[in-house]
Amino acid sequence: MNIYVGNLPFNLGEEDLKEIFEEYGEVTTTKIVSDKFSGRSKGFGFVEMSNDAEATNAIKELNNAEISGRNIKVNESLPKPAGESRGGGERRSGGGGYGGDRRSSGGGYGGDRRSSSSNGGGYNRRERY
Repeated sequence: MNIYVGNLPFNLGEEDLKEIFEEYGEVTTTKIVSDKFSGRSKGFGFVEMSNDAEATNAIKELNNAEISGRNIKVNESLPKPAGESRGGGERRSGGGGYGGDRRSSGGGYGGDRRSSSSNGGGYNRRERY
C-alpha cells in the first residue's frame, strides 16, 4: 500500500520517516518530496508498505501524531484519476493577448478589463457599462 504523509517537519529525512513506519511493519520504500530548485523538503512524502493490514494500522496510529512539534497527516495515497493532468488546475480564462479581459476567454491588444463582452479584448476596444 502506498501511504501519503503530510505536514512533515522540513528537517525530517527519508531514513527517519522509514524508522517511524517500521514500528508498524515492513517498509518497502520512502520518498520525501523536495523542491527541484532549492532541494528543500516540501513537507510531504510517501511510504510504501508491503502488507496492507500493517499499512492500515500505521495510518490509523500515525494520523495526527506529533513529530518534532508538527501533527502529521497520514492516509492512503490513491492513484490519480485517468486523464487528469499535473498542471496548475483549471484556468478560468482563455487568456491570450495583451490587455484582454481577464474574466473572459478573450485577449487581443488593448482590451478593456471592464468589457461585458465574453470574447474580451480586441484592438483598442473600449466598451462602457
